[in-house]
Amino acid sequence: MITVANVGLQYGGRKLFEDVNIKFTPGNCYGLIGANGAGKSTFLKILSGEIESQTGHVSMKEGSRLAVLKQNHFEYEHEEVLQTVIMGHARLYEVMKEKDAIYMKAEFSDEDGMKAAELEGEFAELNGWEAESDAAVLLKGLGIGEDQHHKTLSELAESDKVKVLLAQALFGKPDVLLLDEPTNGLDLKAIQWLEDFLINFENTVIVVSHDRHFLNNVCTHIADLDYGKIELYVGNYDFWYESSQLALKMAQDQNKKKEEKIKELENFIARFSANASKSKQATSRKKQLEKITLDDIKPSSRKYPYIHFSPAREIGNDLLLVEGLSKTVDGEKVLNNVSFRMNKDDKIALVGSNDVAKTTLFKILMGEIEPDEGTFKWGITTSQSYFPKDNSAFFEGNELNLVDWLRQYSPEDDSDTFLRGFLGRMLFSGEEVLKQANVLSGGEKVRCMLSKMMLSGANVLLLDEPTNHLDLESITALNNGLINFKGSLLFSSHDQQFIRTISNRVIELTADGIIDEDSYEDYLKHVK
Repeated sequence: MITVANVGLQYGGRKLFEDVNIKFTPGNCYGLIGANGAGKSTFLKILSGEIESQTGHVSMKEGSRLAVLKQNHFEYEHEEVLQTVIMGHARLYEVMKEKDAIYMKAEFSDEDGMKAAELEGEFAELNGWEAESDAAVLLKGLGIGEDQHHKTLSELAESDKVKVLLAQALFGKPDVLLLDEPTNGLDLKAIQWLEDFLINFENTVIVVSHDRHFLNNVCTHIADLDYGKIELYVGNYDFWYESSQLALKMAQDQNKKKEEKIKELENFIARFSANASKSKQATSRKKQLEKITLDDIKPSSRKYPYIHFSPAREIGNDLLLVEGLSKTVDGEKVLNNVSFRMNKDDKIALVGSNDVAKTTLFKILMGEIEPDEGTFKWGITTSQSYFPKDNSAFFEGNELNLVDWLRQYSPEDDSDTFLRGFLGRMLFSGEEVLKQANVLSGGEKVRCMLSKMMLSGANVLLLDEPTNHLDLESITALNNGLINFKGSLLFSSHDQQFIRTISNRVIELTADGIIDEDSYEDYLKHVK
């Protein structure tokens, strides 16, 4: 258990949170959510002791061990992979090194013998004899093979280094586990393994993530950082989101009788109780959900952008024909004889472990680069709008304010009032629309690019990792906007919920060509 009592923190004149009182208990996984800049990562640092709160304190039961997912692999570059994982249990690693140092002495005194015996006892109590095998199991589960266990971190690919640091945090069954964006850089198999690990983890987990599918699978509770406070809610992210929307709807409908609201709440809770995806969590969740009253659900202060793509004209039956596309980038053949036909109403998720391959295909289809071999042809009724993974060319050195920036991409001679209103729906309010394009944050740039696409009226959208830099609210709004889009889509994403809820077809780019499946569920059979 970890207890937070009256914790508060502010930077300058800005108050991140105040009087936070909360208990995180064993057996539960808490998803810490909040708008960008709300202080989620800062709160985790307070829990870990990396920074101090200005008021209040954090306490844990004496003898408890806390583990944190580290973000900087450079401090372990010259360490052996297996040893790096064991370092996650600092005391165990310290005992190992101290014990080894004694045994390495040329002369071994009686005092050394007594100290070694003492260390051997502690080593056994800390399950030291199983340390290497336990570390190996974690690494294998995350996709790091035995042939890499005795290499140094510097010899590993960047994606594998991320996995080693994750294994380090999970090692040794910590009493409290703090994970900040643990799925970043993980492939699908590793994410699925991590989900299973956390579902079966018996101690306390607190996680920050923008991956809604991950939060839905692993979380028993949501800790919502809002209004400078943290409120606990039973259930996963979807339950929190829909309950906050229900609360907002109920608050706006003042004329509805309380009995009707209670009935609506009961139906809502019954639906979520029945749809719990993991049986182990479903039992405890159902008991807790049934205790929720009307006063327990509250509207959120979060603002969601309005994202709606409306095609200017309907597409014909011929959309896109791709035949035998191949392309080598920096000496690596990233596309090899790629062939497929895109049909009317297709919403295709482009997946695969090689992100360069996906970006290369998008660039070829948009005419930005030429293939080495093969052809493609767009149908005459199609119009395309493209969201590139790297949008820097649209903003670097651009001193236009956002109204004038957006005006460049408006097919009509739209007024300032229209463009301001459009930007307002994308959460650029008041004087924010006069900000220069070259000073925007990553998330603001993405919202501008989506605004550009909405104004285009295109009937085919190509999106390369559109959720990068977005907060959960914007991801949810974009997700819903693409579900409702009446045209066709070709998109890449590492967001599982995005793929599951939007796509009706999945194409994986492989070394030999493609795997083309009718659904994400069918595709998953290939990766299990």
